[in-house]
Amino acid sequence: IGNTVLHILVLQPNKTFACHMYSLILSYDRSKEGPGSLELIPNNEGLSPFKLAGVEGNTVMFQYLMQKRKQNLWSFGPLSTVLYDITEIDSWAEDQSFLELIVSTKKREARQILDLTPVKELVSLKWNMYGRPYFCFLALFYILYMVCFTMCCVYRPLKPRPGNRTSSRDNTIYVQKMLQESYVAYEDELRLVGELITVIGAVVILVLEIPDILRVGAAKYFGQTILGGPFHIIVITYACMILVTMVMRLTSTTGEVVPMSFALVLGWCNVMYFARGFQMLGPFTIMIQKMIFGDLMRFCWLMAVVILGFASAFYIIFQTENPENLGQFYNYPMSLFTTFELFLTIIDGPANYDVDLPFMYSVVYFAFAIIAALLMLNLLIAMMGDTHWRVAHEQDELWRAQVVATTVMLERKLPRCLWPRSGICGREFGLGDRWYLRIEDRVDPNKHKMMRYTEAFKAQDRDNYDKGSEKLESNRDPLCKKELSALSLSRNTSRTSSHRGWEILRRNT
Repeated sequence: IGNTVLHILVLQPNKTFACHMYSLILSYDRSKEGPGSLELIPNNEGLSPFKLAGVEGNTVMFQYLMQKRKQNLWSFGPLSTVLYDITEIDSWAEDQSFLELIVSTKKREARQILDLTPVKELVSLKWNMYGRPYFCFLALFYILYMVCFTMCCVYRPLKPRPGNRTSSRDNTIYVQKMLQESYVAYEDELRLVGELITVIGAVVILVLEIPDILRVGAAKYFGQTILGGPFHIIVITYACMILVTMVMRLTSTTGEVVPMSFALVLGWCNVMYFARGFQMLGPFTIMIQKMIFGDLMRFCWLMAVVILGFASAFYIIFQTENPENLGQFYNYPMSLFTTFELFLTIIDGPANYDVDLPFMYSVVYFAFAIIAALLMLNLLIAMMGDTHWRVAHEQDELWRAQVVATTVMLERKLPRCLWPRSGICGREFGLGDRWYLRIEDRVDPNKHKMMRYTEAFKAQDRDNYDKGSEKLESNRDPLCKKELSALSLSRNTSRTSSHRGWEILRRNT
């Protein structure tokens, strides 16, 4: 019951009341330490009250709980050293990481915790010491891997076409070699080495991605933009296309160019994932993802309706015409592709002034130009501009969340020998097996001095009030009027002295 009440208090809108009640309940907890403590018992979702405060974005409760966990090591004037307990915060030994919970939640308030002590210092320490070097090395290794795959595709085994052309529009001069003919010369052996590297890399990608999908869940793993959801879809599809190409090569099946071309596009597009390691480029990948999976996906439904309608009309108009004079609409698939190019203004309206064109072509093309070029394209630009404006206001916050997600990902995938645990073990200071992060804080001397003045003036007012209360209690006889007037004079004098002190403090401020 006590643990349930603690979880309810974390969700309360009245933060001050929740903090006081939280302390009151913990004061009756018999097992304040160890696994039986109320603060360490998780709910049905596996969240302790501390993790629940982070997921809900309750910054007041989070700071309150962190103040209870900290240990003052020493202080000397404006300098002080504090040990913050990072047992539940650090993702090194946590199955359900506090940092991963913050970046995966949909509440924007939760990402504000990344700017609070000691989360900010812990993430900065992990990223600067291990995350950034490993991530840059991984980006360089992936680019070299993609260069190797691209060279294997460019120099894939081809041979001249043996038969004759069956149509005047047939333009094929090379065909794919059979498996027995593909690895004969020395150049083929070099290409074989690159192909083996490509296939091994695809297998490694699947081995690293599939356990995370099973642990987190497909919907959450692919749906979170900050966690790199779309890029995970891209890299898994790329690995599958590589394996399909390998099977088609081993079975001498024609048509390997289809999965190979898809793999090239997806593999090189995945390079944008590594832009999150740089503050200048990281927010732009967020913008691209939100535009593609937000604005562009909705716009594609409208675009598909317009293209289908007008492509069918163009095909019907030119169905009775000679395709050699205007071949852009000679069959239905070509009509769809030509209409798509016209929609995006990639090409101008096709016309052949040496022959008479149907009258309806001019009418339909006029309506298509008004609807597609003037109306719908400007609508898409306006939608993307609104998305850019919204993301630009929180780009720094989103980039920090990207850094946290990348750090947690690298920490989970790399061996423990390459990523030691951050912080200091509490046994060094007699604090048990918990881990702490030492943070040095420097207080502004002027602010420190004004705080001492404030406390001194408050103490003076409190002393004067206590003396006046004692005199009021000791004088209850009929002659108290005279003493009350003297007390009033004394209180006015003390208030005047205190008022002067407050005026000095106000002027200094």
